[in-house]
Amino acid sequence: MSDGSRTSRMRRTSVWLEERPEVRRKASGASQTEGLDREKITAAAVRLLDTEGLARFSMRRLAADLGVTAMSVYWYVDRKDDLLELALDAVEGELEVPDAEAEGADWREQLRQAAFALRGLLRRHPWASGTLGSFLNVGPSAMGFQLGVRRVLLRSGLPEQQADGALAALFSFVYGHAAVEESWNRRCSEAGVSSQDCFDALRTALGARPEYVAGAEAVRPVAERDFGVALDCVIAGIEAGTRGGRGPAPQGRATPVIPPQPPSPEDR
Repeated sequence: MSDGSRTSRMRRTSVWLEERPEVRRKASGASQTEGLDREKITAAAVRLLDTEGLARFSMRRLAADLGVTAMSVYWYVDRKDDLLELALDAVEGELEVPDAEAEGADWREQLRQAAFALRGLLRRHPWASGTLGSFLNVGPSAMGFQLGVRRVLLRSGLPEQQADGALAALFSFVYGHAAVEESWNRRCSEAGVSSQDCFDALRTALGARPEYVAGAEAVRPVAERDFGVALDCVIAGIEAGTRGGRGPAPQGRATPVIPPQPPSPEDR
C-alpha cells in the first residue's frame, strides 16, 4: 500500500521502479491459479493485445482468456497499467541488441538496422505505439536495446554530451512514424474500410480541386513512403555532428535517452 511519500509516488510511475515481492500473498482458492505467474499472464496479455488491440483490452477479458477470475490476475499485478508496461517490455525483448564491437561494422548501417527493427516491432504489435508515450519504458529489454544502440552511436565520434539527444531524435522519429501509421490504420478499420480505399478516395478528392492537383499523386499509404530516406536524413544529421557541428552541448543540458514523458495524473 502506498504511504503517500515522494518515493512511493515515484514508484507508482512505473512497475519497474517497484520493490515488489515475487509472490505478494496467498490466494484463497489458490488452486485456480496453479501454474499461473507473471510471465504467463504477460504472455497472454500480449496475445490479447495483438488480437483485439489496446482499446478493447481489459483485465476481465484477460482473466477470461486465462480461465481465471479477474481477482486472480491482481494477485500478480497491481493494476492494468503495470501489465501494459510488462507487455511492452516483453515484446521489446524481440529486438536484437546491436553489437557495437562487431568487427568491421559500420555504425550508420547498424543504426539503420536498429531503426528498421524497431519499426518492424511496432508494426507487428500496433498497440505498442499507443503505450510508448504513456510509460517510462525502462524495463530490462527496453534499456538493453537503448543502451546497445547508444554504444553504436558513440562509435560515430559524436561527443558523448550530444549522444543522448541524437538517440532521442532517432527513437522519436521511429516512434512518430509508427504512431501515424497505426492511427491511420485504426481510423480506417473503425470506419469499416480498407486503408487503400481511404487513400484512393483522398487522392480522388484532392485531384478534383485545381489547387491540390499537384499534391494528389503524392498521396499514398504510410507503409509505402520511403522510411529509409527519412531515416537517412536523421543519420546524416548525426554524422554532421561528428564533424564539428555546433560543438558539445552545455553542461547539464544533455537530453535524456528516453523521449520526454507526459506528466503523471498526480502532477497535472
